[in-house]
Amino acid sequence: MRVIEITEAGAPEVLKLAERERPVPRHGEILIKVAYAGVNRPDALQRAGAYAPPKGASDLPGLEASGEVAAIGAGVSKWAVGDKVCALLPGGGYAEYVTTPAAHALPVPKGMSLKEAACLPETFFTVWTNVFQCGGLKAGERFLVHGGSSGIGTTAIQLASAFGARVFTTVGNEDKANACRTLGAERVMNYRNEDFVEVLKAEGGANLILDMVGGEYIPRNIRALADDGRLVQIAFLTGPKVELNFAQIMARRLTLTGSTLRPQSELAKAKIADELREQVWPLLDMGRIAPVMDQEFALADAAKAHARMEGSTHIGKIVLKVA
Repeated sequence: MRVIEITEAGAPEVLKLAERERPVPRHGEILIKVAYAGVNRPDALQRAGAYAPPKGASDLPGLEASGEVAAIGAGVSKWAVGDKVCALLPGGGYAEYVTTPAAHALPVPKGMSLKEAACLPETFFTVWTNVFQCGGLKAGERFLVHGGSSGIGTTAIQLASAFGARVFTTVGNEDKANACRTLGAERVMNYRNEDFVEVLKAEGGANLILDMVGGEYIPRNIRALADDGRLVQIAFLTGPKVELNFAQIMARRLTLTGSTLRPQSELAKAKIADELREQVWPLLDMGRIAPVMDQEFALADAAKAHARMEGSTHIGKIVLKVA
């Protein structure tokens, strides 16, 4: 089968087309014939040598894909060969075939293409676990998500709006701002000329902030929180280290937390999948929410896909067409 390998740690150009043997599903796994694979920031971190795959995972990049079930391993009962699925992967998505735990797969929503479905797992698993499970977002609360035009951002805006929250977000230009408003953001701030801290403080502060920027945003996020507010950190595009005054955290009863998805246990991811199937997939089936698509690249052009993502000009998700 054709795959994309990381030939060495480095820039997008280290991604090269190669041939490998087709994987065989183990107990509890399914084999997916990949139609499309989603492109995500962790893929770029792995390519750069900054995000090693967990033990036992494929060394190939790719954390989400869509396609048809091509084979099932022992102990799998809820999927059959030929079923159309999208799935969260431990790795290996940049390939014509990939295996993943059967419990981490979800049906392609009604009326949705395989191209769109490939954009669901990584962002929806991430947003659900961090915004709703960990962040505890409730209807009527003020929610700030940074990077609103990213895959995570566009997903978070839609889900938070669908569940009744007031959504605020930051972006870098007017095209991205318009896209976020269309998705349901109440207030969109261009970080180049507006201070999100002042905007949120004027509204009474954010009850929940989802941040993937880090660095100097961390103390600013804390200032932007309302009393009893929560900050959930999921990445550090500008660095994880900063000096903080914890007195304000104590006095205002703030909660600082965060998570990464890939290292979590198979059981934890299966529980997230179950909640998504029950509470979010009906919204997708009805068309109330949908992934925002940016651009499609051929599998052989994975380097170009990574270059576009790292250029930060995209709006929504980038995918690789595999079959």
